[in-house]
Amino acid sequence: MIPSLALPRPATPSPILARASLAAASALAIAAVAATPAAAQDVPELVVYTYDSFITDWGPGPRFEEGFEAQCGCNVRFVSIEDGVTILSRLRLEGESTDADLIVGIDTNLTAEARDLGLLAPHGIEDLDARLDALPIDWDDEVFVPYDWGYFAFVYDTEQMVEPPGSLRSLVEDSDAEILIQDPRTSTPGLGLMLWMKSVYGDDAAGAWSRLRDRIVTVSSGWSEAYGLFLEGEAPMVLSYTTSPAYHRIAEDTERYAAAAFDEGHYMQVEVAAKVATTDQPDLADAFLDYMTGPEFQAVIPTTQWMYPAVDLPDGLPEGFDGLVEPSEPLLFDPEVVAENRRAWIDEWLSAMSR
Repeated sequence: MIPSLALPRPATPSPILARASLAAASALAIAAVAATPAAAQDVPELVVYTYDSFITDWGPGPRFEEGFEAQCGCNVRFVSIEDGVTILSRLRLEGESTDADLIVGIDTNLTAEARDLGLLAPHGIEDLDARLDALPIDWDDEVFVPYDWGYFAFVYDTEQMVEPPGSLRSLVEDSDAEILIQDPRTSTPGLGLMLWMKSVYGDDAAGAWSRLRDRIVTVSSGWSEAYGLFLEGEAPMVLSYTTSPAYHRIAEDTERYAAAAFDEGHYMQVEVAAKVATTDQPDLADAFLDYMTGPEFQAVIPTTQWMYPAVDLPDGLPEGFDGLVEPSEPLLFDPEVVAENRRAWIDEWLSAMSR
C-alpha cells in the first residue's frame, strides 16, 4: 500500500480465463437480470468491505470494478474501511446482519480469528493452490483466497539517512533514527511489526519496545497516514514494504527512497479475500474471487497495490521491481498462534509503550 498523498499501495489487462463453472454461474446471473423488463433497475449488487487505499483512484479497486462488472452484469459496491484489522472488527460487530458479501484486505495474521467468527464460506476454487504459482508459501485453505503478498520493511529517505540500520536489533538498540509506525490494534502493517518484533525478540519484546518508544514520532491508525507523514519529512524512516521503493522508481523516476535490509529477515504479509456466508449472491461472490486470481486482475497488482502478485505474470514484473530487498529469512507466524496470542501481545505492546 502507498499513501493517497503521493501513490497507491497493493499493465495491459489480458482476457480472463475463468473456470467454466464460475463462468456459467455468472452467465446465469446475467440472464436472470436480462429476462425481466425491470432489468435496468434490478441489477444484482455485490457489497465488498475493503481498506481505503484499495478503492482510491490509483488503487486496484476501480480497475477491478470495471473489469468484473463488464462480465458479471452486476454492480460492485466497495465499502471503505480504514485497514484490514478494522475490517475484521466491523465484521465481528455486525455478525450475521452484515451487508457485506465479501471481505478484501485482511491478511494471514487474522485468518484464524476471521474463520472462528463462523461468518465466512468456502470459496469453491478447486485449483487454487496450483494457480498461485507466484506465492512463496503453499496454500491449502478452503475459505481464504490470496491476491497479493509482500514483506514489511522500514523505508528510509536517503537524503536524510546515509547508512540505515542493518537489522531490527540494530534499529532498536544502536540507532538514533526516529521512525513512524502503525497501531497493531487497527492496522495490518502495525500488527505485522508487532509480530516481527516478537519473532526476533521473543519474551524480550516488551523491553525492545521500551527502548524504541522514545524514537517513535507517530503511531498512526493506518498505513496511509504514516507514509504520508514520512513523505512530508516528519521522520527519516517509516514502516512500509520492501516493494514501496518500486513506486518511487516507476512513478516518480527517483531512487531517493529505499528499504533497509534486516539480517534477521523480514515479516511476510499475504493479503486475502473471502466470501461472507450470509451473501444473497453466492454465485457472483464466487465469480468475484475467481476473477481476483485471474490474469486480468493480477496484472494490475504490481503498479496499483505495489505488492507482488499471487500468480506469475506472462510479462514478468515491471522493471522498477528489480533489485529490491530480498529477505534472507521470511518470517511468518502460524495464524492459529497469532489468534491465540494477539490480545496478550497487544497488551504487552500497550504496556511497554505507556511506561
